[in-house]
Amino acid sequence: MGGGPTASQPATSAPADPTPVIVALSLAASGSGMSLRLADALLPRLAREFGIGLGQASEVVTIFAIAYGCSQIFFGPLGDRYGKLRVIAAAAAVAALGSLLCAASSSHAGLLAARLATGLGAAGIIPLAMAWIGDNVAYERRQPVLARFLIGQMAGFAAGVWLGGYAAEHLDWRTPFAVVAALFAVTALLVWRQHRRLPPGPAAPRAGGSALRHVLAEFRAIWAVRWARVVLVTVFLEGAALYGPFAFLASHLHLRFGLPLSAVGAQVMLFAAGGLGFALGAQALVPRLGEHRLVRFGAGGMALALLVLAFAPHWAWSLPACALLGLGFYAMHNTLQTHATQMVPQRRGTAVSAFASSLFLGQSVGVALCGLLVDALGTGALIAAAAPALWLIGLAFNRRRARHVATLAATPA
Repeated sequence: MGGGPTASQPATSAPADPTPVIVALSLAASGSGMSLRLADALLPRLAREFGIGLGQASEVVTIFAIAYGCSQIFFGPLGDRYGKLRVIAAAAAVAALGSLLCAASSSHAGLLAARLATGLGAAGIIPLAMAWIGDNVAYERRQPVLARFLIGQMAGFAAGVWLGGYAAEHLDWRTPFAVVAALFAVTALLVWRQHRRLPPGPAAPRAGGSALRHVLAEFRAIWAVRWARVVLVTVFLEGAALYGPFAFLASHLHLRFGLPLSAVGAQVMLFAAGGLGFALGAQALVPRLGEHRLVRFGAGGMALALLVLAFAPHWAWSLPACALLGLGFYAMHNTLQTHATQMVPQRRGTAVSAFASSLFLGQSVGVALCGLLVDALGTGALIAAAAPALWLIGLAFNRRRARHVATLAATPA
């Protein structure tokens, strides 16, 4: 994930032992992951509670993704200006308040407003946590530390899907939002406590002009790079094609096979297990397969998994399919993520923020589009349609990547 041995060195006063901070950040990332996928398995329950269609109920997923994606671009400058841990603690506190308002909501409109607030807060946790690790962990130790940190996000992702499904069958639908609110509140206190213990780092220089104008200028500079546009458009399409139908996967298994939502949530957890499998095996897989095969395997694996999930005659097929879906996604996404860190090296922080924004804006567009179509077409058709889309996205990226590599090889050093 780094730029190589010449990557920037720590810009802050690094703690002698960063482990307590990383544990607190990983716990915060778990809360972000839980909140991101919490509502998926709740959609049928929310539709019944508010007397609305499944498509309209999915707006709770869409609005969170929009808030999460759009606010990413501002957290980098805020973290540099005021301190990354301080901003993470504040973001977790905002997410705690938003989640608490979700639990207190009595209407669909109120829930949407509360999910908007939660997304605005949750967006500031993972990018700034990764930036803090980059600042404070030496390059030669950074890769395994980042991998362990992201396990917290994957665990939260899995727990969110399961908790939402369990609550949909056995608890008040508000309960999981209250649980996540408590988790965010605890992590806000833990991160703030770590911030207070550490010596302050050097303040970032203030840019001339308004902060908004500076941020927009940075993103225009990223967009001006042709290869950056390829990566950003690809991850936008990946987010739309995968996570749009994914929001309805729990509902699909529930409606198609009559499974309890609690059981469906446990099955969809296997997506995170597939991602964890890739994270644990990446050190051996990446050099052995190379980027071209990783993208081809990832896109093909996702396409096959989605077709199985759409048309399988028995629910048992969903178990390996969900695991393959997660494995395929992380195989392809890891390659995109690596290119994101290198597409504009002199603006790496802004580039990674743009990448994250593109992913979640793509997700919001995908969920919104699927929400408009699901009541007319059904969940199975949406999931099946995503399979060829993901395969074509992977194929197109591989072709562009090959040309990019050839151009770099032909360019004099």
